[in-house]
Amino acid sequence: MSYTFSVGDVAFLRSRHGIKALETASSLALTAPSMIADIAELRARYDGHDAALIETVTCRRRARGKLRGADDLLLSDEALQQATNSVVAQQRAADIADRVPGAVIHDVTCSVGAELAELTHSSGVAGVIGSDIDPVRLAMARHNVPSATLLRADALTPTSTADVILADPARRSGAGRVFRLDQLTPPLLNLMTTYAGRSLIVKCAPGLDYSMLRNRFGFDGEVQITSLDGGVREAVLWTGPHAIPFRRATVLRTGPDGTVERTELTDAEPDDVPIGELGEWIIDPDGAIVRAGLVRNYAHRHGLGLLDPRIAYLTGDSVPLGERGFRIIEQVGVAEKALRKALGAQDCGTLEILVRGLDVDPDQLRKRLKLKGSRPLTLILTRLGRKGVGFLCEPGIRF
Repeated sequence: MSYTFSVGDVAFLRSRHGIKALETASSLALTAPSMIADIAELRARYDGHDAALIETVTCRRRARGKLRGADDLLLSDEALQQATNSVVAQQRAADIADRVPGAVIHDVTCSVGAELAELTHSSGVAGVIGSDIDPVRLAMARHNVPSATLLRADALTPTSTADVILADPARRSGAGRVFRLDQLTPPLLNLMTTYAGRSLIVKCAPGLDYSMLRNRFGFDGEVQITSLDGGVREAVLWTGPHAIPFRRATVLRTGPDGTVERTELTDAEPDDVPIGELGEWIIDPDGAIVRAGLVRNYAHRHGLGLLDPRIAYLTGDSVPLGERGFRIIEQVGVAEKALRKALGAQDCGTLEILVRGLDVDPDQLRKRLKLKGSRPLTLILTRLGRKGVGFLCEPGIRF
């Protein structure tokens, strides 16, 4: 169970004595084998503050690679879990600056200020305001983003005339993660009603059913699905005068030197593609493209076809740059006896199993196949029409 900070904890951590205490705590291992001794040392030197010190240092360590300047931030476990990756936040700041040059942006659920920090670093943003109803998180934000204007306020009470409103409703409650739109804090539809007619950006979980928003609630704004290094990170709703009413996939990939490559795709692009014409490769498109419902558009852009109109696997004789492709060895049946025979003939010893459109547990199937060879292979299980099929492939290659 994570530690619950108080405003007093934050005041201590920001003090000269607290900064020194954090340096001491940072020098400790704080691992399971050392934790009892580490707690005893911190309690002896900083009695009453040991839990806050340990929580802060462990959160900072987990934030490395996710948040810029992690080792200087004040964080709680829950705030860190929901904080937007700095790379994603940087790209959003650039998007806002492009659409609304010189904007003042108000993050009405600023939490500890992870997104605020990236907005303040954007040269195209004129001003940044942050507000939150939680006094502890707001106190942490004052430490993390001293250049932002901060105030305590309910997100559903407009408190500024900012050009753009940004919100990230909490997706956790005391009982754990929540999934219904009315269970978010604040509820999504309440946010949209409160800021109707204004430029509003709402960050949501990647699994958001945005089609339901359109069909049941008349949402007519923009939906942006963003991935980073192969993992889908968020669905973002843009409404108001600066929203463009289409579906958009934003694919971000970081290079070894820290540079970010960005690919954009929208439903404004053509989506007519061949179906069922098997090529040399199978391509599994990025999750942002799949979640945004833009597989056909992506296939058209790259001259690929669909294996099946309802399955998000593509095929062709080449693989788009940055994507992972699987060179087909042979098409096989999905019965375990047939699979075992085909894999044995290929001397398969290790097997990656990808499944889409079939009810198959890859781990359980792999155990039952009892592979004894030496060659690594990939098995793609899917369906063509109503028929289950398998494709035995060479291991995937990232182009």
